Amino acid sequence: DVCINNAGLAHNEPLLSGKTEGWRNMIDVNVLALSICTREAYKSMKERNVDDGHIININSMGGHRVVASADEHFYCATKYAVTALTEGMRQELREANTHIRATCISPGIVETEFAFRHHNSDPEKAAAVYESMKCLKAEDVASAVTFVLSAPPHVQIGDVQMRPVEQVS
Repeated sequence: DVCINNAGLAHNEPLLSGKTEGWRNMIDVNVLALSICTREAYKSMKERNVDDGHIININSMGGHRVVASADEHFYCATKYAVTALTEGMRQELREANTHIRATCISPGIVETEFAFRHHNSDPEKAAAVYESMKCLKAEDVASAVTFVLSAPPHVQIGDVQMRPVEQVS
C-alpha cells in the first residue's frame, strides 16, 4: 500500500502583516490535512495487516530553508512542519514495530499551476517564475516517487531534495 500526500498551497501572507485566515488555510492544507491522511492511511494499513506500506509526503525545498521573501515565510514554516512530521512518523512507525516506510520528497520550483494560484492577482509575476529558468516537471517528481518506491524493503529513504539546476535557493 502507498499513500502519497500531495496537497499544498501558499498565500502571500508575511509574518508581520499577514492575515490570520491565510495562515490558517496554509496550516489546514499543508499540515493538518497531511497529518489526517497519514493517520488514516496508517490505520487502514494496520487494520489490513499491511506491514510493508509506504507513506510519502510531497514537501518542498521550502521545508529545508527559508526563502528571502517575506511573502514566503509562513509557507516555509508549514513546510518545515512537514519535514518534522515525516521524521516523527518514521520514528513512530519504527516504535510500532512496523516496516511501513516514511519519506519526504522536497522539490524546488515545479512547472505546475502552483505559482498561478499563489500569485493569482498577478498572472505576469506567476508566469515569470516559470520563464526565469528550466523548471522541474511533474514527471521529475514522479520519477523521484518511483525511485523511492523501488528501494529494497530494508532501505529507508528519509528525504529526496531536488531542484532545477538554475534555482538559486
